[in-house]
Amino acid sequence: MKIIIAEKEDLESILELQKTCYFEEAELYDDFSIPPLIQTLESIELDFENEKFLKVESNGQIVGSVRGSFDSHTCKIGRLIVKKEFRNQGLGTKLMKRIESQFDDVKRFELFTGHKSEKNLSLYVKLGYSEFHKKRINEKLELIFLEKNNNRTATHTT
Repeated sequence: MKIIIAEKEDLESILELQKTCYFEEAELYDDFSIPPLIQTLESIELDFENEKFLKVESNGQIVGSVRGSFDSHTCKIGRLIVKKEFRNQGLGTKLMKRIESQFDDVKRFELFTGHKSEKNLSLYVKLGYSEFHKKRINEKLELIFLEKNNNRTATHTT
């Protein structure tokens, strides 16, 4: 399985996988109105114009994806998804490292996840991310924002 840049033709499959993966998050928070779950094809196509999407395929089927965008010296990473049958095999880690490598010139990486999403938080901490902000969304959900400095650019600054 190789991680490659997704094409516009992949968006429908990525959106379908996204909704499947985020359904578990919605159950965890008892909130089925979260943005990844209600996103439309038109909306993801708009995202595609401003974000870099990566995908992992197995036997011609997309089994993982992540996206990143550049915003003022920061790569904002989002919607890391891996099909249930392919989890705990290192794909999430590989996707994260690959999306980071697509944004070599940024000073830092940033992402967020829900406070009950323990597997996500554990992965991000393992990858060197640390919490820098919390934002209460409602009585059920608090977002945890994490960041990591880009060590590749830190060594090049004077």
